[in-house]
Amino acid sequence: MRPATAERFDDVATILGPKNPTASVCWCLSHRVDSKTNRELVGPARGEYVKSLCANDVAPGVLAYEGDVVVGWAAVAPRAELPFARARKIPHVDELPVWSVWCIRVRPGHRRKGISHALLDGAVAFARSHGAPAVEGYPVDNQGEKVDTTMAYVGTRAVFERAGFTKAADTDSVSGGFPRVLMRLDLL
Repeated sequence: MRPATAERFDDVATILGPKNPTASVCWCLSHRVDSKTNRELVGPARGEYVKSLCANDVAPGVLAYEGDVVVGWAAVAPRAELPFARARKIPHVDELPVWSVWCIRVRPGHRRKGISHALLDGAVAFARSHGAPAVEGYPVDNQGEKVDTTMAYVGTRAVFERAGFTKAADTDSVSGGFPRVLMRLDLL
């Protein structure tokens, strides 16, 4: 696991960027920036924004590799810096300055190898190394049912439980037709 720094931006682009550089795909920004900024960032501006995030003192996420090939991404940051800080559908459990993991992405051809588990573990280790007292995730509670690949980025409850997270609260949020739950791992 390696932090998504400016030196690794090409790998970030491989995981998050579109095949067509002018396309306005997520770039893992829809839950990182407010909705107004998300709408204003179009085409290549989205990638440039992520490039600026990678140049910050604290990377915007972690990358997984198989040898030298980048195979996955997990977004992790302090919840206070994210729209989740003001979210009405996802509650606050307490006033701790928790970090959030909201996107876990594994490249096609590399799935079903445990990479999402390694990414979540890496995101937790990254948050811990930056003093996070706890880490939250907001995965779907799919109860073993198949989750559409395009909506699986939020993770599943089982992936978070396997990493030691426990359910801390229900949410009013839904993803891919499944309810999302607030999962939490205390680090102190």
